[in-house]
Amino acid sequence: MVEVTVTPQSSLADRPVQIRVRGLSPSQLVTLRAWLKDEQGECFQSRAFFRADGAGEVDPGLHAALGGSYSGLWPMGLLWFLQPDTLFRRLVKRDVAGSPFRVRLEVWDGLSLGTDPREQPLASCEAERWYVGPGVQRVPIREGRVRGALFLPP
Repeated sequence: MVEVTVTPQSSLADRPVQIRVRGLSPSQLVTLRAWLKDEQGECFQSRAFFRADGAGEVDPGLHAALGGSYSGLWPMGLLWFLQPDTLFRRLVKRDVAGSPFRVRLEVWDGLSLGTDPREQPLASCEAERWYVGPGVQRVPIREGRVRGALFLPP
């Protein structure tokens, strides 16, 4: 049974996570896809192609991507190379304290470029990427023409 995991499952957006896929056949070619919807409902996604090692595992921190949104050894590449489905959109988090970005990770058999709604991924999981840590207080700043926010630690 194929399984994809993100450790830790919930983390701050600037912290590294480990993505691992287990249960594949040795040397199996797979596509890892990461995607999320921003607060306006716009979809951002990235994908990378990998060949499983002899134990049937893929770890983007140890195995180089063969192509896709990036190639080479990028442990956080699936999260760093998210691109919008609509041109000229930017991934911006407006409600930094209230909710995380929920990133969906999927494993597809072979080299998958599209998402056919009739097909199902081999495995999937979800990771939360927070922009403010627990207990951090956000204080709006308005002084003259200066606008901003002060984030105070707990």
